[in-house]
Amino acid sequence: MIRTSITVLSLFLLSASGGLGQDQTSFSIEDILSPGFPSSLVSARHANRIAWIENERGMRNVYTATPPEYDPVRLTSYLEDDGVDLTGLQISDDGKIVTFIRGHAPNREGWVANPTSNPRGGERVVWAMGTDGGSPWRVVAMRDYELSPDGRWVLYVNSGQIYRAPVNSGLGAVEEGGTPFITNYGQNRDPIWSPDGGHVAFVSDRGDHSYIGVYDQRSPSIIYLSPGVDRDSSPTWSPDGSRVAFIRRPGLPFGSSAERPEELEVSDFPDGLISSAFVGGHTLEIWVADASTGAGRLLWSAPADEDGLNQISQIQWQGEHIVFEAEPGNWRHWYSISVEEPSLVELTPGDGFVMQTAFSTDGRTLFYSSNHSDIDRRDLWRVPVAGGRSEMMTQGNGIETYPAALSSGDDVAILFADARQAQSVAVVPAIGGQARVITPLPDRFPRGAHVIPENVTLTAEDGLEFNNQLFLPPDLQEGEQRPALIFIHGGSRRQMLLGYHHRGFYHMAYAMNQYFASRGYVVLSVNYRSGIGYGKEFRNSPGRGGQGNTEYRDVLAAGKYLQSRDDVDASRVGIWGLSYGGILTAQGLARNSEVFAAGVDIAGVHLWGDSLDPESVSWQASSISEIENWTSPVLLIHGDDDRNVDFSQTVGLVQLLRAHDVEYELIVWPDDVHSTLLFRRWVEAFEASDDFLDRKLVQGERVTAQGLPGR
Repeated sequence: MIRTSITVLSLFLLSASGGLGQDQTSFSIEDILSPGFPSSLVSARHANRIAWIENERGMRNVYTATPPEYDPVRLTSYLEDDGVDLTGLQISDDGKIVTFIRGHAPNREGWVANPTSNPRGGERVVWAMGTDGGSPWRVVAMRDYELSPDGRWVLYVNSGQIYRAPVNSGLGAVEEGGTPFITNYGQNRDPIWSPDGGHVAFVSDRGDHSYIGVYDQRSPSIIYLSPGVDRDSSPTWSPDGSRVAFIRRPGLPFGSSAERPEELEVSDFPDGLISSAFVGGHTLEIWVADASTGAGRLLWSAPADEDGLNQISQIQWQGEHIVFEAEPGNWRHWYSISVEEPSLVELTPGDGFVMQTAFSTDGRTLFYSSNHSDIDRRDLWRVPVAGGRSEMMTQGNGIETYPAALSSGDDVAILFADARQAQSVAVVPAIGGQARVITPLPDRFPRGAHVIPENVTLTAEDGLEFNNQLFLPPDLQEGEQRPALIFIHGGSRRQMLLGYHHRGFYHMAYAMNQYFASRGYVVLSVNYRSGIGYGKEFRNSPGRGGQGNTEYRDVLAAGKYLQSRDDVDASRVGIWGLSYGGILTAQGLARNSEVFAAGVDIAGVHLWGDSLDPESVSWQASSISEIENWTSPVLLIHGDDDRNVDFSQTVGLVQLLRAHDVEYELIVWPDDVHSTLLFRRWVEAFEASDDFLDRKLVQGERVTAQGLPGR
């Protein structure tokens, strides 16, 4: 068994008048982060087999399991915390081949992340292996790919052309630069195999219009499906491979690229010159075409006055229906349209947010994860694709996500967690029932030491209500006042839950909230406006980000709430977060140092846009506009190959902090990305955060910025 070293953290035993209290459930940061994190769960279409990726303390590997025992089997042997990402897992229809990508996505300059600063650089490569064991083999260096149903080939796009590489160790690796599999005018993308693997449908983008092409390997030849002057996308095959459905939007009008006088409004121009629409005013249609002749017909038109249905981005052909996700109302739901008798059917009605989905092998049943029954958790549901009553498949306080239906129709594999159970792979009967976890947790994981967070609903100064998760220290005694911490999630399109999260960083963040509670802090995780899970109106609240920073009102209300609690020392409230959480951490420290006494800002944005005009909204919404009021100490953490938040956001902030004698500490990771790819760096970051917050909020240490060298 691979084990990492354990760092035993010293616990400070302070007085009941304001300290962290007696230690009752001691565990380390590495203990709470010890479980593997499963993701990318897939199932074979014609075989009872599942596969997934598991990140075990930085060691990323592919696992598989089969019924009835579902004993996990590790297929790969990547046994180092090497920072090489593992993504893009796919499985052949017969379950005999898995393919995956090793290497992080390249940045805008084409640079693949290299967090260990390997002098040979990083690379991004598709690998394959058999599910019966053996060693993986290299297939092709590229970006994204599509595995053929029989597992023999992968398709990928390079420079606007479609390439094919064999999934066969005997043929050796195929590198970029050879002859394209499909050479075609335009920028060709989104290739998708027909069910029998004999044809490929793809998008051929010509700029102001695009086509759906179908390539026949036997001829070989290309047929365009009902070509015209519009923009076609999202091809999807019928189950028998005879037809293709796709989305059609109007072609681009002259005014989309032509310059026009600034003093003129759109209404001053003739209709159709600046914006385009179909006859009737709608801007989206779904078409169905014969794959062999190209003859097509209009299946359905989105209502002209319904923006949500005119914004559908992807469709699927399941059974006898076209299905898709849309948000015409306040909630994102799934819909279906019969191919034979087209009428729109809402499959997942009610107040709730539908997340991940899967379909039965015959395409007649939709399995989905949503918060219809519990706004701060996820449950598994099922509904006929033709429409009907949804059935709740799981009960209790679990968080069930990412369903993958077994080909037999007997079971559905899921990712499962709760307040004390780190995310694990589990299996649920397709008719519903208790989730059976199949991936064990390490012995060192302190499951019994977890506290159960509770929902707290607060109201910001402008009247908006928002949800939060409160973690109370397990040894909190009546009359005590403890230091407190606020955690701010990133995104901002995210939602923290009343249990372990289904995304990697937030899974760790939940664990750290548990850790900080065990250290004696009162912890509050804030689901501020613009996050998901609470409907479109909440997500699209006006004045967000650089348009006014209204989400900070929620953070400030949360800070004041903690200060008002009898069990919190109002002078010792800290704040921390990554990305958008870093943005709001800096906002709190700059705008309200009297509320937030210290903070940890990981990869945050500090200047919205590039305007230094004090009258501009973006400047006023930036934390650095309040630099004169920033007095609280901050720990800054950032990787300089960040592809989400430019490293200059930290470079520039440090210059301001120095100039204003604001106390800061600094951890910089050369060659690392937005969310570090190395487990040991997460441990470093969290241990440094624990130490920093302890010194600032518990011990009350104060030093000058000039005395703090970079770490």
